[in-house]
Amino acid sequence: MIQRLALSELFPDFHAAWILAEDEDLIVVDKPAFMSTHAPEADRIDDVVTRLRAFLRGRGDADDYLGIHQRLDRDTSGVLLFTRRREANAAVARQFEGRTVQKTYVAAVAGFGDRAPRGTLRHRLVPAPGGAMRAIAEAGAGREDRFAGRGDRLAGGRKKAAAGAERAAGGVLAITRYRLLERRGDRALLELRPETGRTHQLRVQLAAIGLPIAGDPLYGGAEAPRLLLHAAELRLDHPATGAPAAFRSQLPAAFEAWLSAAPADPYAGGVEAVERAMREAAERRYGVARAGDTTALRLVHGAGDGLPSVSVDLYGEHLVVSLFGAGEGEPDAPPRDLVLDAAHRLGAKGVYLKARPKHASVIVDARREEFAPRHAVRGEDAPEEFTVLEHGLPFKVRLGDGLSTGIFLDQRENRRRVRELARGARVLNLFAYTGAFTVAAVAGGARESVTVDVSRGVVAWARDNLAAIGADPAAHVVVEADVFPWLKAAAQSGQRFDLVVLDPPSFATTKKSRFSAASDFSELAALAFRVLAPGGRLLACTNHRGIARARFRRHLHEAAREAGCDVVQMKDLPDPVDFPSEPGAESHLKSVLASVGAPSARAGKAAPSARAREAAPFAKAGKAAPSATSGKPAPFARAAKAAAAQGARRGPAAPARTTRRGAR
Repeated sequence: MIQRLALSELFPDFHAAWILAEDEDLIVVDKPAFMSTHAPEADRIDDVVTRLRAFLRGRGDADDYLGIHQRLDRDTSGVLLFTRRREANAAVARQFEGRTVQKTYVAAVAGFGDRAPRGTLRHRLVPAPGGAMRAIAEAGAGREDRFAGRGDRLAGGRKKAAAGAERAAGGVLAITRYRLLERRGDRALLELRPETGRTHQLRVQLAAIGLPIAGDPLYGGAEAPRLLLHAAELRLDHPATGAPAAFRSQLPAAFEAWLSAAPADPYAGGVEAVERAMREAAERRYGVARAGDTTALRLVHGAGDGLPSVSVDLYGEHLVVSLFGAGEGEPDAPPRDLVLDAAHRLGAKGVYLKARPKHASVIVDARREEFAPRHAVRGEDAPEEFTVLEHGLPFKVRLGDGLSTGIFLDQRENRRRVRELARGARVLNLFAYTGAFTVAAVAGGARESVTVDVSRGVVAWARDNLAAIGADPAAHVVVEADVFPWLKAAAQSGQRFDLVVLDPPSFATTKKSRFSAASDFSELAALAFRVLAPGGRLLACTNHRGIARARFRRHLHEAAREAGCDVVQMKDLPDPVDFPSEPGAESHLKSVLASVGAPSARAGKAAPSARAREAAPFAKAGKAAPSATSGKPAPFARAAKAAAAQGARRGPAAPARTTRRGAR
């Protein structure tokens, strides 16, 4: 049974309250932050234009035409204007192109100091690496522009002359007037009126004078929950009547909160405030929720969504709330009942709870009621096991079976990448848990796969997930084994894979070994590199918060050298949109795709024979690996048998390891 995606009211096409003004010629909206004006990708559905058109169709408009004359950066909020009739385009275009439209923004900055309360910024902008721009001050730019007090806009002829001059000099001219609105201590709000319209103009010009906008990591802005730039007002002549028209947007509450610099308790406002924060966070997941092929996603991701120490995951018609630092005697845990009540008000059938102490060592049994109640703590229970969809692929989940549910939602986009890379490949999935990466690889056309995990329970679960998509068990083998000895045996027996997925837990303990990502990842990655085929790829991930991204990349480079592999590319991969980072902090999940070339001289070994490449070291001693071509047993290397015997775990079907996956 695949449960439908519930809580549809959380993801409307467009909120009517976002429409500031509308007539037959114009529609003006109050764009939220985190939403693109118009996405260039054909499959994107979460930009303003696509959502507004869907809203217009939904309310019965015969024509959903929107003329685009203005754009705002994805993270900038505020006034955004569109034409509703093609006949209105010419009059509006003349005003935007002639720079007679007056735009007023508000920005929050730190370190204003004793600067003049008003002035004019004049720079030439040139492209810089990483998609940024660079501002070069013009001669005399430090003086207040002599036109600053002569009204709200320069004459069109003077602007055209200026445009010709800047093209001749190189770069593009950017002119912005600023005025201090309010100042509290070191923080200030500035009113900005750009006289030109350049890429990142306000952001790069303020950064060039030492006042980067708060929440702007590209230009070095101070820490803030979002980019604190807001399009507050737009003035132009109405295209039909020629009468002056002004459209205004109220400054978002985030500006006042940042300006006050007071440590705010997001839970102090009670259930209503927390529910509102959850709904705002859910709004930013529109593109995932409305794509139609995914029924499990994260609605709230802790401080990245303004609710520290809380995550809320949606599985079909039910929610799973995780409270971090919620162990016995831990004082900083979020208020349990308040958060659960707020989550239940979102409209889910039921809400499950996962209480996660700061120190995983206190968890002896993750299925204990104090950590993971078996039944919903609000509303109705979900079925003991049911199926969710991720990019159209089915996965079984169990919401009341311990701290984990059967799928790690933060790996959704990495699984999509594996699906895209897997065609014709031989794939190895290590620390595979319930085999979700393997499911993606098989769906992408993987020729063969081997899935390795030490837990008998999740190995059976992985087989069920693969069976659900019709994977051939002879070509797609699931192995119960300790990864370290299995990898050593695989390398010795000549195993080679085109794509290896390495996503270990932060900590793991089996009967014979202990693993810590902080101290053991390099050794583990070196073993993984040794089984990569020439030209192969390694997808390596960690969610250990103590491992910074730069350090993680160093681990991988060291591991590749140790294994004698030549890394030709190492690419950082972004997280899904529903896992935003905490302001000023790195993402909890670090994902790197490393591509290798031919083996280096240090490898010191001949390439494995075709027969050796076909063999797969199985976990159970004395059992032979089925050949991918014939289905008959293939011979084993002696070392593979020994490692299999060592890694095989016998006994009941409960997990054989204690793992900590971090803030997932």
